[in-house]
Amino acid sequence: MPIKVQGDLPAAEILERENIFVMNEYRAMHQDIRPIKIAILNLMPLKEDTELQLLRSLSNTPLQVDVTFVKVKSHETRNTSISHLNKFYVNFDDIRGDYFDGMIITGAPVEMMEFEEVDYWEELTGIMDWVESHVTSTIYLCWGAQAALYHYYGLKKKLLDKKMFGLFWHKVSNRKVPLVRGFDDRFLAPHSRHTEVPMEEIRKCGALTVLAESEEAGLFLAMAEGGRKIFVMGHPEYDRVTLDGEYKRDLRKNLPIEKPVNYYPEDDPNVRPYLMWRAHANNLYTNWLNYYVYQVTPYDLQGTPDFSKIQMDREMGTPGIEPDTQ
Repeated sequence: MPIKVQGDLPAAEILERENIFVMNEYRAMHQDIRPIKIAILNLMPLKEDTELQLLRSLSNTPLQVDVTFVKVKSHETRNTSISHLNKFYVNFDDIRGDYFDGMIITGAPVEMMEFEEVDYWEELTGIMDWVESHVTSTIYLCWGAQAALYHYYGLKKKLLDKKMFGLFWHKVSNRKVPLVRGFDDRFLAPHSRHTEVPMEEIRKCGALTVLAESEEAGLFLAMAEGGRKIFVMGHPEYDRVTLDGEYKRDLRKNLPIEKPVNYYPEDDPNVRPYLMWRAHANNLYTNWLNYYVYQVTPYDLQGTPDFSKIQMDREMGTPGIEPDTQ
């Protein structure tokens, strides 16, 4: 899949070296197709790392994707240069009148705080309300998923006894849903968090469909409204050394941290970790773009999609969204 980004975005050069098709604005303008418009609200402190990870994850379908990076104006970022933000990001107010096929709202390292204590909480809830009428399907990642579950359904997060940190085995709960089409029965995925939304509370919420979970790590994947809202409690976008970097960072800061589980060969932090979750991560984003964005999004984004029809089509089964019978 060609990803359309600004030609001088630092991540573009890395992606090209990895043989990922990155398209500049000039070439995209000369293709007679409408690209899929994806907004990414990047709340992570190391924004360039997250940009690269998410662009990798969006790179495995034949669709052309036009990515817009969004930031909140009510929080001052200290770990990414102002020049980078000014050049490659827009404030939410700049796109408030636009429509998008899909959106990704990332996690953020603020999980130890109450939601209302986060300085951009009011702006974030405004964005979560806005997506209801301006975005066909939205993925919420990690803390972003916890924030959305709280905002939409009143589900509260719970502090864990210790950090959920490492690779955990998950099982697919509902193979008939296209979002997990092609998944193995059991798969590994990264988690890195101090809080969770308990599974018993998730199950009580009639609006949610659980698609994958772990006996150790709890919820990994759920959705609502036929896929208009998708909640990912882990970090499938992480690259090979992200957990390694977090572990060694916390050691340097003398923070209480255990080695990430199921991560280092022979449990040795001096050995390069195996990459054992990329295929399922790619599959997740490919399925999302295909079945929950491309198949249902209107060609004319200036008109709001008929979301009630989209929901009905999903429940009845539309061409291209037939149940997975594997």
